Amino acid sequence: MNKKYTHLFFDLDNTLWDFCLNSRQAIYETFLYFNLDGRGLDFDEFFNTYSAHNDRLWQQYRKKEIHKNELKRQRFQATFDDLSIEGIDAVQMNDHYLGVMPQQTMLVDGALDVLSALKARRYRLFIITNGFSEVQHKKMQNSGLASFFEKVFISEEVKTPKPGREIFDYAITSTNARKTKSLMIGDDWEVDVMGAVNNGINAIYFNPKFIKNYTKNGILGVDNGVFEINKLIELLNILQ
Repeated sequence: MNKKYTHLFFDLDNTLWDFCLNSRQAIYETFLYFNLDGRGLDFDEFFNTYSAHNDRLWQQYRKKEIHKNELKRQRFQATFDDLSIEGIDAVQMNDHYLGVMPQQTMLVDGALDVLSALKARRYRLFIITNGFSEVQHKKMQNSGLASFFEKVFISEEVKTPKPGREIFDYAITSTNARKTKSLMIGDDWEVDVMGAVNNGINAIYFNPKFIKNYTKNGILGVDNGVFEINKLIELLNILQ
């Protein structure tokens, strides 16, 4: 069978590994470890405050406006400041959280079945992910994902996060892939889809929440090599 694509590049967080569920659980375990419930703090308020700061700081990190260590410290310190939490070291809390997070193993629905089917169809599978090396590798190993992928490209190791051109170029070159035979699959329109498209790589937008605002710019469509799926299993209809 003559495949249109031979090399498939997957995002990790919220495409295969369920970051939303796993991160919340890891934050909850960290919240309990530091006895914040014993101080009468509300976990939902803590988690929502942390998440807002984490999202903001990751945007800055992707733009290379802050260093990794500042991101890790500030996301908890800013949460402490907002909620008037004293007596806890932000770096220690972050270290505990990063130790607990890769132990979480919830995957996006259908992830293992889809990867098994694609492997059986002889697609070559790779990961391109933003994140910290020590965490991303452990996530994949602990959740059973690692064995499906030939190589993992992590922004910290490549020195450029998605959607930067360099990480896509590095992945293509390192796998001896052709851009015309490569496909990026990810849940973030700007980071995964537009990052790939701007580098001449077709993409699949994994959109389980049915977000509509991204589809209005005329990019989405078979003619442009950009597809949309709402469930991972739908990949198998596109990739025969």
